[in-house]
Amino acid sequence: MVFSSHLFLFYFLPLALGLYYLAPARARHLLLTVLSYGFYGWANPLFSLLLLGSTAIDYVCGRALVGWRVDPATGDLPRLVPDTPRTRVQRLAVAASIVSNLALLGFFKYFNLGVDTFNALAAAFGSSASLDLAFRVVLPLGISFYTFQSMSYSIDVYRGQAAPLRSFVDFACYVSLFPQLVAGPIIRYQELADQMRQRSHTWTLMARGWALFIAGLSKKVLLANPCGKLADAAFGAESLHGLDAWLGALGYAFQIYFDFSGYSDMAIGLGLMLGFHFPINFNAPYRATSITDFWRRWHISLSTWLRDYLYLPLGGNRRGAARTYLNLFLVMLLGGLWHGAAWNFVVWGGLHGLLLAAERAGGKRALYGWAPRPMQVGLTFTLVLITWVFFRADNLGHALRYVSAMFGATALPAADLVGVVTRHPVYLAAAVLAALVVWRAPSSAEWTRQLTASRAAVLLAVGALAVIIMTTEEFNPFIYFIF
Repeated sequence: MVFSSHLFLFYFLPLALGLYYLAPARARHLLLTVLSYGFYGWANPLFSLLLLGSTAIDYVCGRALVGWRVDPATGDLPRLVPDTPRTRVQRLAVAASIVSNLALLGFFKYFNLGVDTFNALAAAFGSSASLDLAFRVVLPLGISFYTFQSMSYSIDVYRGQAAPLRSFVDFACYVSLFPQLVAGPIIRYQELADQMRQRSHTWTLMARGWALFIAGLSKKVLLANPCGKLADAAFGAESLHGLDAWLGALGYAFQIYFDFSGYSDMAIGLGLMLGFHFPINFNAPYRATSITDFWRRWHISLSTWLRDYLYLPLGGNRRGAARTYLNLFLVMLLGGLWHGAAWNFVVWGGLHGLLLAAERAGGKRALYGWAPRPMQVGLTFTLVLITWVFFRADNLGHALRYVSAMFGATALPAADLVGVVTRHPVYLAAAVLAALVVWRAPSSAEWTRQLTASRAAVLLAVGALAVIIMTTEEFNPFIYFIF
């Protein structure tokens, strides 16, 4: 079930909000959990069993970290003291949580890649050996997100950064919250711990939640989708003009931004409707002046998660320059692999790791830090644009051929039919509008912070247009659902 669908907009969401506000406060987490499992299991009920199993393991690990006794003064579980020695049981508990989550993620996400890689290597060395399996593993929706989220619970409790939840229902609600379950933002437990115990519900929050949801839906339907058609035409072509290759890459850069930031806006808006304050996930990333700045602005919940749970434990920048560069490269390499089980994702992450390391060597400044700010923004966007090709391409070979076409080095004959789509006035107009929003408009969070009558009227008009177009078009992919 996706947010930009009739089923969600006209059936699931009204039902969920109506039941939530009619239910007594003590029953709301149970209700949200049931609704979230229904939302998640709509496509495949077996996915819900996997989510439940992962949740149960981390809940038990969390309880084992602090013991099973309740604090008699507060009725809650105790909180560990930071920076104090941990017992063997506590170390085993957090290790069990990390290993189980990574094993779950690794099996479902990388099993097929392992089989394909083995077969390719065997063929390359002239061997007839192959893993000819009768089955392929189906990737459960959102597994990359909820395993990271659930794992953060055990780590935060182990570090003493948050107290564990006493109720299994409360913890299951935290892990499965439908607004951010399948595509983020990745909500770390310490960010939501207090809200799971107490939060407020106001008409102001409800109004801002709806405003953010409509803004996100409009970005998705009115900008991401038409830019996606432009990108699909270019990336699906067997031969390509250089201009069309650049237009296709530009279309994908806009598609992935408005698709994912639009989804994040809708998720944050839905959270506000339920009284939750989720952290911002995008902060005008294409206005960044360097790759370092880009990763402070893009998919913030993932980049900060990788920093706090991977980069810093590896040593961060505390073990010398060479180790710092290596840590940056490894983190981005793993970040690329997290996005997809294919070598082009590894290359994408590795390229960003190399660029981050190079900027770190230059004092956290871009290699072109001498240039005026507009030029720095343009050069950063160009680098990001080129690396997006590896993210979007079907495989590594496809990515290399596409980049060759961008720089006119391809040996393939140019195909004029592709230009019929990439230079279609509707899609070009969508790309121009997307560019204006990217570089000139305020962010959704800023624009909806204070809702005036004129802003509400604009939202209603744009939202109505988005719903109308949504009902007439079948092209409506959510890119991050596959991760």
